[in-house]
Amino acid sequence: MKRHNTAEVPVPVSYGGKVEKTMGARRRRRLLLGLERALPERLRYDSGVIGHGAAAGGVVRIEPVHRGLYHTRKASPVDRGGGGGGTSFSGHSPSPPDAGGSAKPESPHDSGVKAPSELTTVEHTKQPSEPASTGTESDDGGKPSSASSSSLPAAAHPFARALAAAGDKGDRCGGRYVYVQELPPRFNTDMVKNCATLFPWTDMCAFTANGGFGPQMSGGDGGVFQETGWYNSDQYTVDIIFHDRIRRYECLTDDPSLAAAVYVPFFAGLEVARHLWGFNVTTRDAMALEVVDIITSRSEWRAMGGRDHFFTAGRTTWDFRRLNDGDAGWGSKLFSLPAIKNMTALVVEASPLPAIKNMTALVVEASPWHLNDAAIPFPTAFHPASDEAVFVWQDKVRRLERPWLFSFAGAARPGSAKSIRSELIAQCRASSVCSLMECADGPSNKCGSPASYMRLFQSSTFCLQPQGDSYTRKSAFDAMLAGCIPVFFHPGTAYVQYTWHLPRNHADYSVYISEDDVRRNASIEERLRRIAPAAVERMRETVISLIPTVVYAQPSSRLDTMKDAFDVAVDAIVDKVTRLRRDIVDGRGEEEKLEMYSWKYPLLREGQKVEDPHDWKYPLLREGQKVEDPHEWDPLFAFG
Repeated sequence: MKRHNTAEVPVPVSYGGKVEKTMGARRRRRLLLGLERALPERLRYDSGVIGHGAAAGGVVRIEPVHRGLYHTRKASPVDRGGGGGGTSFSGHSPSPPDAGGSAKPESPHDSGVKAPSELTTVEHTKQPSEPASTGTESDDGGKPSSASSSSLPAAAHPFARALAAAGDKGDRCGGRYVYVQELPPRFNTDMVKNCATLFPWTDMCAFTANGGFGPQMSGGDGGVFQETGWYNSDQYTVDIIFHDRIRRYECLTDDPSLAAAVYVPFFAGLEVARHLWGFNVTTRDAMALEVVDIITSRSEWRAMGGRDHFFTAGRTTWDFRRLNDGDAGWGSKLFSLPAIKNMTALVVEASPLPAIKNMTALVVEASPWHLNDAAIPFPTAFHPASDEAVFVWQDKVRRLERPWLFSFAGAARPGSAKSIRSELIAQCRASSVCSLMECADGPSNKCGSPASYMRLFQSSTFCLQPQGDSYTRKSAFDAMLAGCIPVFFHPGTAYVQYTWHLPRNHADYSVYISEDDVRRNASIEERLRRIAPAAVERMRETVISLIPTVVYAQPSSRLDTMKDAFDVAVDAIVDKVTRLRRDIVDGRGEEEKLEMYSWKYPLLREGQKVEDPHDWKYPLLREGQKVEDPHEWDPLFAFG
């Protein structure tokens, strides 16, 4: 991102040909807050084939990239072999400069995957002194025992250096370092190269382009979009988008002992999509089993048994939770593998079956019944390159005229007895203040055009967001991007899913009307008309303020005064791992949580008292209330 002096900040943004020549004072002040910051060092890793032919596959190659006045410089290679020029895939990070001694290689892995003896490493801005570390391991795949580890001093834990870094105020990356696990490119970038095979009915090559953003849309489309930063993004390319951002994450480290979290670059969403239709379970599970075999053989896995590891799985959690081993079962069994239950999975929608316990998987839909499913937003069409691009967009949607009270874009689900979409369509048709966009298969489908549905949402005060094929739908994030207040009909669509990215109190930014009320013919129009204009303005302003946190910014740039969806997710993972490590050191161990009530934990109040105003306005748990106590949403999430 080009840096400007205060007087040189340009505003070259047009709305349908009209050029904005002035900048509001408030927006200018917000932008200058970011411009005053020192330009941070960027670090990048490239996945490529290094070394010894097809057998070697490829490994992550890391090098620092300095922008602005800084120069680009590669770090010196480090021998990662087992001595004598060997090429075993040890996965062991070289000893840091202040640790003393040389890296001790691990036993070669029996998967047949080999790596070259030399890898490029990355240098950090600063490395705290490394405490002596003995570490402890139990018999459960390396997961430290809370009982044994709690009796040890902090320096005795394998993650001692990472905790020390978190307390180092002189290290701008202290406590935020991320280590990238080494994987051959067939687990990630090779899938993108073979994009034509990713989906049986659609050529995904256009959508995997531009780092997963898809084809760029230019010209503003009649004022619906800005001139730049808009792409026709597919909802299931999170694996690529996240990976591209991690490559440029400013606090990468080649030393796993310094890392606050470990990223596993496995494109689980793309992989499972290739084999969902027409393949037997052996094929669907093959790569999942292989990647688990590789990562659990590494020394960094044994530090916490994978509880500091995370990966993206850019589809709904249901695609990774096959219930049986018959070929007729849907999806893979990735999330049922014991090792994966130690990690955090980032998904676009999570699932309601027994859970991932330690490692984080990032998905676009998470599970209300699984503690380590972490839902991250579906990609929208907006991928800003700067704070100013966000400010201009926010100002645009803030001042739009909205002639429709509410709108709905979607199709009926005639084969689903539980769906309320037919009722919503009927109510919208019968109302003079509702605009309806019915989706249909084929080239005339307006719902497939970002310009069409964004124009609808920009003209509406409220946007109806029933369940999709699963709990969530991408449309909810498109609506918020347009400044339209979402109306939800099931808490699983947003309230117990995207808890990192959306407010705890859902009434701050949305309207909730239960599906049962709709089935009993409750008037949506009447419910929405009863909301006071001042309350509508407050909700809309909250929605507009959330825009940065639900979009994925350009990886080549960086938002200065705000965090996007990627930043929010990485910060949450780092905080989660750091809290767990501190609990282990302090002897508190891990908090026991009941998987079947996983959806309730985000509803726990933080410091709010029972006598505080509007106590029952939000369906949160009262102070002192336990997750097993009755809650109004219990019937909606009945386990099993």
